[in-house]
Amino acid sequence: MKIVFRQGGAEDVIADGAPGERLLRVGQRHGLPLEGTCEGDLACATCHVIVDAEDFARLPPAREEEEDMLDLAHGATRYSRLSCQIILDEMLDGLRVTVPG
Repeated sequence: MKIVFRQGGAEDVIADGAPGERLLRVGQRHGLPLEGTCEGDLACATCHVIVDAEDFARLPPAREEEEDMLDLAHGATRYSRLSCQIILDEMLDGLRVTVPG
């Protein structure tokens, strides 16, 4: 499946992901600046992404712990998510996200 990562003025990165894979790992594998310092344990917000508004409803709702971490993310919006908490499935093919600067 294809995931589109946007980064400010840079060219989009179109990445391949597999069902069951975390969005964080897909981004890291393609050299995007997603730290994931806590390794997906919901103890940081270093993998914050902003999901395109048109794609946001395709994601399952964020858990309360993720919402708490997003309160700490720089530049968070109503479409923000932690990429470590997005598990890819076929419904997310073509997902578009922005990596904040």
